[in-house]
Amino acid sequence: MKRLFLLALPLALAGCPSSHPASSATAKADASNSATPATTPATPAGSANPALKPMNPNVQYSFHAVGPIQAVNVLPKQHWALATATDAKGQRIDALFARADKPLTLNFTASTLSVDNACNMLHTSFKLSGATIVATDFASTMKACAEPKLAGLDQAASKRLTGELGLRIADGGNPMLELTNKAGDVLVFAGNQTAETKYGGPGERVFMEISPDAKPCASDSKVLCAQMREIHYDGKGLKVGTPGPFVEFSTPIEGFAVRPGVRSVLRVNRFPLKTAGQDGSKFAYVLDMVVEVEVVKQTGSASPMAEAAKPQQ
Repeated sequence: MKRLFLLALPLALAGCPSSHPASSATAKADASNSATPATTPATPAGSANPALKPMNPNVQYSFHAVGPIQAVNVLPKQHWALATATDAKGQRIDALFARADKPLTLNFTASTLSVDNACNMLHTSFKLSGATIVATDFASTMKACAEPKLAGLDQAASKRLTGELGLRIADGGNPMLELTNKAGDVLVFAGNQTAETKYGGPGERVFMEISPDAKPCASDSKVLCAQMREIHYDGKGLKVGTPGPFVEFSTPIEGFAVRPGVRSVLRVNRFPLKTAGQDGSKFAYVLDMVVEVEVVKQTGSASPMAEAAKPQQ
């Protein structure tokens, strides 16, 4: 008996109804940027980023204004997680903290801003003018959110991040971003390196299939190791070639944990390492998208309810 879970992919940011977990029917996924399997929809892995570092309450941050050139060099290199938010009266803006375990997170390119961990995916464009960001109205997916607090998070975020925003940065090992809007709301975000920043450049995009049948590791038979193989797709997102056999894979995939009894197809960014990892790997692997998840009956002896097998975050 198999249970197949297909995960939704936001195909557009405005006027597009949200996708929900579907039945076993297949659907085409977004094939932009690189070929994405056309057999199943998928979800971005923004919420699966490595743990975000909170603002350190014991550190006194020294913010300073930055111009457009410095801002373009700094903003895209970090995931910016909301640490504090106060209104003009100094009161905490509770509406922005509806998800205590997943803080609102800003991601920049040179001209666009997206917001993760709201109810929907939020996206806008912006221009830099002096020490300010001028953001246009946000576009959004159209997912319905049952929880009232979560349902109001999109509006609370877009309201405070639209228009002219004063921009200041606090440098350091853990940089901070401060945005102040015309209403006097002050939002402070803690920076966390993107994978491209951490590993010194863009990664190679690859697809990996994870077997549901985790097996004892060659190095330690008391520990289960994931069994994986690389798969390939053409420019239209159709699978090509014949995958090789599953092989033991003990290198962690950042943002993903393998479970026995669950087959997964992942889109992963692979980064070359200057120094080999502890397991001897020459690469670091970072989850970009979960393409497919399927709960199956295992062929091995391990229980699907067993503790997650390696690799783990």
